[in-house]
Amino acid sequence: MSQTNKARVLVVDDEDVARRGMEKLLKLEGYQVEVADDGDTAMRALDEHAADVVVTDLKMPRVDGMALLAHIRERFPGLPVIVVTAFGDVSSAVTAMRAGAEHYLVKPVDFDELQLAIERSLERRDLRVEAEQLRQQLNDRDRGGLEGLLGSSPAMQKLYKTAMQIAPARASVLITGESGTGKGELARAIHAKGPRASRPFVTLNCASLAESLLESELFGHERGSFTGADRRRIGRFEQAHGGTLFLDEIGEIPPSIQLKLLRVLQERTFERVGGDAPIKVDVRLIAATNRDLPHEVEEKRFREDLYYRLNVVHIEMPPLRTRGQDILTLAQHFLTRFSRDNHKPVTGLSDGAAARLLAHRWPGNVRELENAIERAVVLTEGGQLTEDDLPLEVATAGRTGVQIPGSTMAEIERYAIEATLDAVGGSTARAAEMLDLSIRTIQYRLHEYGRAPARAPRPQA
Repeated sequence: MSQTNKARVLVVDDEDVARRGMEKLLKLEGYQVEVADDGDTAMRALDEHAADVVVTDLKMPRVDGMALLAHIRERFPGLPVIVVTAFGDVSSAVTAMRAGAEHYLVKPVDFDELQLAIERSLERRDLRVEAEQLRQQLNDRDRGGLEGLLGSSPAMQKLYKTAMQIAPARASVLITGESGTGKGELARAIHAKGPRASRPFVTLNCASLAESLLESELFGHERGSFTGADRRRIGRFEQAHGGTLFLDEIGEIPPSIQLKLLRVLQERTFERVGGDAPIKVDVRLIAATNRDLPHEVEEKRFREDLYYRLNVVHIEMPPLRTRGQDILTLAQHFLTRFSRDNHKPVTGLSDGAAARLLAHRWPGNVRELENAIERAVVLTEGGQLTEDDLPLEVATAGRTGVQIPGSTMAEIERYAIEATLDAVGGSTARAAEMLDLSIRTIQYRLHEYGRAPARAPRPQA
């Protein structure tokens, strides 16, 4: 019973005695129970609070059980529904089962049968989630990525390994990296690979809201708590109960919100704006930022205690320019997608276009690459993308070498290695000697760049 003891059950019945009876007995068994007296009330409850199982009567005024079942199948396709029907009304139960109900029970409801039906519904839900996770893992393995992420460079392989290691845990995760590197995709992948995959994944961009609105979005508010608050609002923490909350641009939140966020992480409770009742939540927090948070802590713009609460596990997203051949893997992925979306038979990249893509610095990272490929697919008139189809800043990349100032040490090193290799006909031994580096270092760097070292010519017989 350890799994079901924490399950949330929504009981929907217009008969007060039946509704309260099921509520009382289920609570005694350790379930979290919410009740509704018709389908309309139940729909609103589901929009405000996640449920693990719904138990609903079929015959109710206003919005009946069949309408509620149809709403759930559309909005919450994985949510199990158990229907309750009057004695002798088997045809309604059969119709409900065909419409997607997990089980049906006959009034008066036998409580042992109800409890068994709930347990079986949860087990079937978990099996479906496990099957979907296995299917996704096989897909990810075949395409060299992790749920929404692509690439097989050493940096990405290391990232996939770390993500899989931390996915089952409850620990907070801090994802850092430049804008456009895929921090949100990584957060979603960690959620999808963990035990909370069947529960909500809720996101919030902290930089897009004013302080007063951010507080309400995070914690919700009570009716009348401020001008315009004409009804209660459920915040992102409550929406994510049992699942994962992803806070993007965490470095942008103001000090007052930082303090309240720290309290939630420490105590796992909070109050809505304008309320005083503590609300307990079970949420895994994943945060992301492109800011240097240790520097923000030194400058007193970010709380040190909150930083350490967030930074239990730290993952740095690698910039696209360091991922070598991943650039072409991603480019082909985007090309296939945009060709399909725009009904254009574009099948690949010319050698010149591929060279320009590899030479570009990609300051906007994966997001910039995606936009560049979409533009190129829309404008091209051929079946293959060429240099002329690419944006000007990409099409001219690499033609003038590195810029000083304006290039990183890694970019300068890459230019020096590749230019030297070109000058010595691809000989890693001669390049290593000229650059005062080891041959192994040259070979490792070429692997990072997605460029295979040239083979030495065979001696002629």
